[in-house]
Amino acid sequence: MKNNASLKGLLIAIAAVIFAFGVYFLFLAKKNYYVVDNPTPNTFYYKINNGSEGTIAGGQTVHVDLDKGKNSIKVFDQNKKMLFDSAFEVTKIRGLINIAHEDYYINEQYYGYNLKKDSLLLALDKTIIDGKPYFGGAKHFNKLFTDDFYYNVDEDYDKVIKNVQRVESRSKIFRKQDYLNYYKEYYKF
Repeated sequence: MKNNASLKGLLIAIAAVIFAFGVYFLFLAKKNYYVVDNPTPNTFYYKINNGSEGTIAGGQTVHVDLDKGKNSIKVFDQNKKMLFDSAFEVTKIRGLINIAHEDYYINEQYYGYNLKKDSLLLALDKTIIDGKPYFGGAKHFNKLFTDDFYYNVDEDYDKVIKNVQRVESRSKIFRKQDYLNYYKEYYKF
């Protein structure tokens, strides 16, 4: 068989594309999932959509399967006494069930070239936490369910800026104390 340079180039290009997709899906692709989170020291039991019973210990985050649309949850205390039976609507591909109705904060992190972080923070709303103002306009959340964020409580913000030519933002949901720790570490006034 004759040495065909164009066929060889085509095969190398196909192999490179397959390799690039493999690296993306194995290491870079963001996983979409739903969690039940418990920032309290208490243990709770729960049933989602009348399925099997789950247990969540204090400080734990558990991945759960939810359907798009209406879902229901029954929550029990450590003595298996029912605390509440509630329904919620799932519209997005990731979300958080706040089983203890504790305080969470959804924060926007801005990325981009020539971003003046301090002046941007001062232009956004203030959030009052324990009587103290925090700049940046983090949204307070304490209801049962939210899917209004990009990064879940058990994920970190991106370390790498994907597009430096424009300013873009990503939102992350934090437990109250985690948000306060993040704010002190990230913003230096």
